[in-house]
Amino acid sequence: MFAGCELHPQLIKALESRGFTDPTEVQKQVVAKALKGSDLQISAETGSGKTIAYLVPLINRLMHPATPKTGSRALILLPTRELAQQIFKECTQLADFTKTTSVLVTGGQEMRYQAALLRRDPDIIVATPGRLIEHLGRKNADLHDIELLILDEADRMLDMGFFDDVSAIIAQCNNKKRQTMLLSATLNHRGVSAAAREILENAVVVDIAGAQTPHENIEQKLILSDDAGHKRKQLLWLLRNLEYDKAVVFANKRTQVSDLHSFLRKSDIRCNELHGEIPQDERKHIMSQFKQGNFNVLVATDVAARGLDIKGLELVINFDMAHSGDEYVHRIGRTGRAGEQGTAISLIADYEWNLVAGIQRYLQQRFSQDLIPGLEGKYKGPKKLKKSGKAAGKKSKKDTNRQSQAKTQNKSRHRDRKNVGKRRSSSESSQENIPSAQRTGMAPPKRKK
Repeated sequence: MFAGCELHPQLIKALESRGFTDPTEVQKQVVAKALKGSDLQISAETGSGKTIAYLVPLINRLMHPATPKTGSRALILLPTRELAQQIFKECTQLADFTKTTSVLVTGGQEMRYQAALLRRDPDIIVATPGRLIEHLGRKNADLHDIELLILDEADRMLDMGFFDDVSAIIAQCNNKKRQTMLLSATLNHRGVSAAAREILENAVVVDIAGAQTPHENIEQKLILSDDAGHKRKQLLWLLRNLEYDKAVVFANKRTQVSDLHSFLRKSDIRCNELHGEIPQDERKHIMSQFKQGNFNVLVATDVAARGLDIKGLELVINFDMAHSGDEYVHRIGRTGRAGEQGTAISLIADYEWNLVAGIQRYLQQRFSQDLIPGLEGKYKGPKKLKKSGKAAGKKSKKDTNRQSQAKTQNKSRHRDRKNVGKRRSSSESSQENIPSAQRTGMAPPKRKK
């Protein structure tokens, strides 16, 4: 399985039962280095197998006896409930033939129920920062014996504003022999770099296929659109005419997701919606139905961009373009996983051109442009392009007026400064022969008669 790695026989049995016979590149590198006890900073593309890469050395370590009366020994922190549930499932499956115990701690469950599980000192805690902080505040969890700390999707946690919570949690993981692994989509994220310097000690860097590395298993296309109405027609055509087992359609706003869901259902597309406002239990049910194939199109916000690992998901459509290159990578990474082939199509209106140009430049890639027969739009792309790939059009009247007003104001300020200087110099010279009391603008004192 992992050449040169001494793994516990029961863990090897669990890996073989799951079909993990040929390790991926990130698994080869991470497992070998993690087994030596080093802190790791890991960057690997979505679908590369990084979850197994850190779970294998984690469970292997936990299978060696702990000191008596030891509390929880490993903590895995994740940004979203969906991703936490996915990792928890992987964790329990890998521990099938071991006595390793784990608990899931996220929002959407009763605090009392989770507190009861935490009091049993499970070996592994899989948690989101917000809910774990609540338990720590109520003294329901004790992290002093944590030997392994995993920060998965660290860039996402920082972007979502979890930095203070994560810092508070880490402060309680004060085992001097602790091993820490920090995983993110890119090593260039400013916040992640700063966090790594604080959290990791003499870390080994593993950079496997970062965001700029082309996804060889994913065909990426652009289709130009006139407006939202035109996009709907194109979306319907794609879902009706392309061959796929399952598909995810991404939109940026919850209201847009709900509108598209209603539109597609009325058009006889078997679909459902997923966004952050849907209760956790219902979200779990929706995902279960999607996996089972009860519907084959999921319309979602970026809540589904991470932690969604669905077999047979062959098509991703960006109805709205992602706001950043990293988010785009996570969206399209729902397809083309574990060596399978996938297709990612982005519907681009004129107001999204510069956004997609920036993403292509960031990823150092160019997406192929496609047409839908009979649904070609009036928008053909910018007439002129800058070197960056962005549109090089004429400035609007508003921008021109603003610039001219700014120039006029600057000239006026410059003229005023010159005049003030002249007035000061002339007034200073004229006051040379005036008594000092008068120079200050004060009237001379009256003499008593």
